[in-house]
Amino acid sequence: MTNEQQFRNKIRWFTFLFSILVVWVHSVNAELFLGNAPAAAPLKKLESLVGTGLGQFAVPGFFMISAYLFYRNFSWEKLGRKWRSRARSLFLPFLLWNGLYYLGYVAASRVPGLADIVGKGIIPFDGKTALDAVFHYRYNYVFWYLYQLIWLAALTPVIYFFLRTKVGAAVYIGAAVLWVWLQVDFPFINEDSMLYYAVAAAFAVHRPGLAEENGGIAGRLEGAALMAAGGLCGVLYLRGCGVGFLVLCRLFVPLGLWRFVDGARLPEARPWMEDTFFLYATHFALVRLINKTGAVLFPGSRAAAAFLFVAMPWLCLGLSRTAAGVLKRWTPPLWSWLSGGRNG
Repeated sequence: MTNEQQFRNKIRWFTFLFSILVVWVHSVNAELFLGNAPAAAPLKKLESLVGTGLGQFAVPGFFMISAYLFYRNFSWEKLGRKWRSRARSLFLPFLLWNGLYYLGYVAASRVPGLADIVGKGIIPFDGKTALDAVFHYRYNYVFWYLYQLIWLAALTPVIYFFLRTKVGAAVYIGAAVLWVWLQVDFPFINEDSMLYYAVAAAFAVHRPGLAEENGGIAGRLEGAALMAAGGLCGVLYLRGCGVGFLVLCRLFVPLGLWRFVDGARLPEARPWMEDTFFLYATHFALVRLINKTGAVLFPGSRAAAAFLFVAMPWLCLGLSRTAAGVLKRWTPPLWSWLSGGRNG
């Protein structure tokens, strides 16, 4: 593979890894199956280690990949094209998926059996509720991530004004760190999201070679050092040193992992690893349906809960791939809209 192919292949591997971790974040089910019984404790520890522990690096990783790709080879002349691209890949799927989730919840809340799984009572079917659901992701919680990306893309003129120079980038990133540390609310955008996005965008503008080269031994050492720094920040956070250290932990670990992994050594990503956006969009409903159905069929079963937690990413991957295959074959335009025009 050429260097460009290796870079794109590495992107596919990392987005797949982060997608699997996101599914695990939402697959926690010990309390659903076992309540607060003592038998739930070992499973809760496992789920906390994988979901709360490893899973916390997934969304920061997504923010950084998205920012890097947006600002890679960026110039003012490309702003209009970039916005049009993000309107298709972010804004349109955001509206469509939020609408589909809303309609799905409305329908399920009126079907005996499914209403108990939904657990939200009878959901109103009216214009006000629909608009709230579509624009504020009320029934599709995981799309808070797309909501953030839409606003960050809209702020490109402001962000790039600072990032186009090294001094401006340092000021902008420093301000983002300060916002995180002081926990100052920023309208519409989470402070930590701004930091992850800004750091990766700065690399795309000023150090693309460092981000895209296969670093060999030096890259692995740098990556290990970054991950160690992230681990130290995580320990400091657990010792009560402030939420800023948690954010730095979530920043340094994905950065370090990216630098540590040599793209030249990665095998070519398989086709079933590529529809990660569709997996992200569908997994929340699938996880809730599978876990709640399992809890009804196997109440109090620690074995069933553990099996579903461990297997959940692969169950969701299989179901989403099947649905994607049907859409690609029979309704290509709908697939294009729902996937944001992503290939796969």
